[in-house]
Amino acid sequence: MSGPQIVILAGGLGTRLRPWTLERPKAMVEVGGRPFLERQIRLVRSQGFRRFLVLGGYRMDQIRRHFRSGERWGVSIKYRDDGEGLVGTAGALWQAVEELDPWFLLLDGDSFLPIDFRGPVREFLARGLAGPGALMTVYRNRNRWSASNVEVAGGRVVRYERGGRGLEDVHYGLSVVARRVVEGIGQAPGGRRVSLSLDAVWARLAGAGELGAYRVRRRFYQIGDPAGLEDLEGYLRRSGLAT
Repeated sequence: MSGPQIVILAGGLGTRLRPWTLERPKAMVEVGGRPFLERQIRLVRSQGFRRFLVLGGYRMDQIRRHFRSGERWGVSIKYRDDGEGLVGTAGALWQAVEELDPWFLLLDGDSFLPIDFRGPVREFLARGLAGPGALMTVYRNRNRWSASNVEVAGGRVVRYERGGRGLEDVHYGLSVVARRVVEGIGQAPGGRRVSLSLDAVWARLAGAGELGAYRVRRRFYQIGDPAGLEDLEGYLRRSGLAT
């Protein structure tokens, strides 16, 4: 199957969603009668994307058994398991670097984003080889649905800081990333496995002028906590998608 690669970060323990996640990964929590990851895949597939790489760890076997190769949904799904212990979002990407395309779309595993994913792809490609290492979708959130963590100027993210003061925009949960960014993440001396967060990667790219910004106008939904789960279910009902 052709088309851009979609990489979904589906690791983590989902502690804020307990008891739903005591025996299942967050990606398999049902929203409107379907596992959340299925909703993500259906949304992205409807826009012509067919190739997925799912990065996970906690109870990853359940995800594999449910989705298998993805043929049932008309897509191709590959998997990369973190193995024992948490390696963090950046660590999961670094471990999968050999399976990544030269550039790919990176989607947070708990984000439901009702936008056209082709927009940031076009913008990333339009900036060409001299463009940023990554392009981050951003939304003028003003701390409404999540803590704002981004400052944008001149078409780039110039500051990325969780809990930072004076910030009005938030990372929307979708980025277009060049593989060279992941190749630069590295590993601890001696080959030790460490937990690496993407927060540090985004902050470094922003400081270096290597993180482009793509502004979206529609709010995001997330299932990181019970309130977010309820909010998304309400949106699906209102939109006629809760089937």
